[in-house]
Amino acid sequence: MFDRTGSARSLLAAILAATLLAAGCDKGDSVAPDSATVADRENVEAMAREHGDDTTEASAGAQIAPQKAVISERLPYAEVGDELVYGHFVFPADMVEPLPAVIVIHEWWGLNDNVRAMADRLAAEGYIVLAVDLYSGDIAATPSEAQHRMTRVVENQDRATENIRQAFEFVNLTAGAPRIASLGWCFGGGWSLNTAMLFPHELDAAVIYYGQVTDDEEDLRPLDMPILGIFGGADQGIPVASVNAFKDALERLRKDHEVYIYPNAEHAFANPTGNAYDPEAAEDAWQKTLTFLGRTLTPPAE
Repeated sequence: MFDRTGSARSLLAAILAATLLAAGCDKGDSVAPDSATVADRENVEAMAREHGDDTTEASAGAQIAPQKAVISERLPYAEVGDELVYGHFVFPADMVEPLPAVIVIHEWWGLNDNVRAMADRLAAEGYIVLAVDLYSGDIAATPSEAQHRMTRVVENQDRATENIRQAFEFVNLTAGAPRIASLGWCFGGGWSLNTAMLFPHELDAAVIYYGQVTDDEEDLRPLDMPILGIFGGADQGIPVASVNAFKDALERLRKDHEVYIYPNAEHAFANPTGNAYDPEAAEDAWQKTLTFLGRTLTPPAE
């Protein structure tokens, strides 16, 4: 009998070998973004207000198991500033050939158990998933710690950009994904849009959960990929006005986009470890996300 799990583990072994080889190679020059803007710093302060009373204690929503077996591994996917960066790499246990990939970008807390659980659920839907780490292995336990780490990224965006660039190369070249999407929440939602701007023609889809967005048409014009935006109507950190301006800019540019605003949902309503968790809105948003990824990452039938 053909052992699909054994095949998947053999594929993982090959990816690990390629990763270790790549870690010793010259990565070339980093593509540094513009310096941190006033808007970025204001976004950090807004997130601090939104999460001021939150804890990282998980609710039942964080315990949803993947729909089928997955294989996960903590492995290095990048080398930034002479330091290896480790992420959560996961794929279906019955994978035989490379699947489409999703680069998952964590919230302001860091690459914690909740994010890894969401990555596992996503992989079970038929994707290779790489949950990246923009905090260099740190995980915040309090809002003040999270604010400090988010600020550090904002003030050193070249490192985060290089991190994302190498994550894309990893799933594209090392894992062999035929199509690639980005997906992030909160802090990671903003970085999902940044990923789209970094790879305007190469990325196949971008999902933004209540992240910082822009209506600057010069920034948005190059984007070729479909975009899904998920936002809360009661979110004080990502104002509805900014979301509508983002949506209007996409419409003027005739971009393929879907933007949903849940009227009564607050910021981080899909985070099962936050006080604003809204299970009904979170589940609806998750189903919209799966439908969107299915549309954009599944090759058309020949």
